[in-house]
Formats: sequence, structure tokens, C-alpha cells
Amino acid sequence: MSEASRPIAILGGTGPAGMGLALRWARAGETIIIGSRDAHRAQEAANSLKAKLGDQARVSGMENGAACAEAEILVLTVPFEGQAALLKQLKPAIRAGSILVDATVPLAASVGGRASRTLGVWQGSAAQQAAELIPKGVRVAAAFHNLSADLLNGDEPLDCDVMVCSDDAEALQLTRRLAANIPGVRAIDGGKLENARILEQITALLVGLNIRHKGHGGIRITGLPPQAYK
Repeated sequence: MSEASRPIAILGGTGPAGMGLALRWARAGETIIIGSRDAHRAQEAANSLKAKLGDQARVSGMENGAACAEAEILVLTVPFEGQAALLKQLKPAIRAGSILVDATVPLAASVGGRASRTLGVWQGSAAQQAAELIPKGVRVAAAFHNLSADLLNGDEPLDCDVMVCSDDAEALQLTRRLAANIPGVRAIDGGKLENARILEQITALLVGLNIRHKGHGGIRITGLPPQAYK
């Protein structure tokens, strides 16, 4: 199976971020499985994307566990308060050798606090917490925290960079390829997985900026040599 045809399962994919990523990747020709706790809800979400993109779009919907069983590329887009419980539940279904891309942000708002502040995570970041909860041998990357869900669900290119953090070279490169499939996005190697805590904190900063200024701001990294963005 070629890399381009490997299914991507978006776990918790019926929310705005998951649906936005599914839309952009399906439009780029990827095979997408939208995962949800409710299989019917997942299929409804898939049908709504097909209605927008056409029947040629390779999109389906499944319960989260079934989605894990069908894919080796997993993208986690759930709120922080549900991350640990979901990964513990899905651990038996996650296939050996899979790559998990974690986009979770531990925002205080998710547990009743201020949206512009992150919570402390014992492991250092939500992505590192995910790495502790999944089976050994599953590679983890952290990415897509700073993309606007509203803009992802639109049609225009995004004016934003995606920094990818991982301790695994294959997970890093695959995630960068997925990011580059979104028009307007440049994918940058952000270093080791421990740097995910910085990405998560930047997200909280952006949330505060966007609330104050009523916008959809992202980030651009300037001054690097051209190969850094490829």
C-alpha cells in the first residue's frame, strides 16, 4: 500500500477541528475515516463531507475503535478532558506500528477555566501524556494545534505554519506531509516531542488574541532557509 493511500483515522473527528482536517485531506485525495463514540454520528459526518466534496471523496465514518482497527495513521482531535479516557479505551484496538498525531491542547476552558491558559500536565504536555497511554511501539507526533477550525472548514488557503514535534523520524515526516497537503500551510520540524508543551502554550496565546481581536490568527515562522519549510 502506498503512503498516499493509507487511511487516516481522525479520532473524535466529528468536532470542528476533526471535520476541518477531514475536509482538507479528503479534498487532497486522502482516504479518511471519521471516528466517533457514536458510529451513526460518524457516518452522518462522513455523509455531510461527501455532500460537499462529491461521491468520489474517500470518506467513511466509524466508531473510534473500529476506525483504529482500519488505519495505521491516527489523528487525535478530542478535547483535553476526554483524551486520557479515550486512549485507555482504545489501547487494545490501536495497531502495532501505528502513528498517532496528537492535536490535543490542555486548555483550562475545557475544565471550566480560562481559554487563554493551559493546564499543567504531569508528563509535560498532552502529547507526552498520549505517548504514555498508547501501546509500546506506536509512534507519536504533535501537530495542528494552531490551525483555526473555522478556517479549516472553509475553502480558502490558510495563512499559517504547522510545527511538528516528534521523537520518531517517520512520524515527523508523515505528519509534515499531511500538513503540507493543506493549502497555504508550511510544515516545519519543531524538534523533539517534549517541545509539544510549547506548541500547546502558543495555542492558548492565540485563543486569547483571537478572542480579544475577533479574528482567526495563526503563526508564521520567518527567517529560516527554504529547505526548513519543505
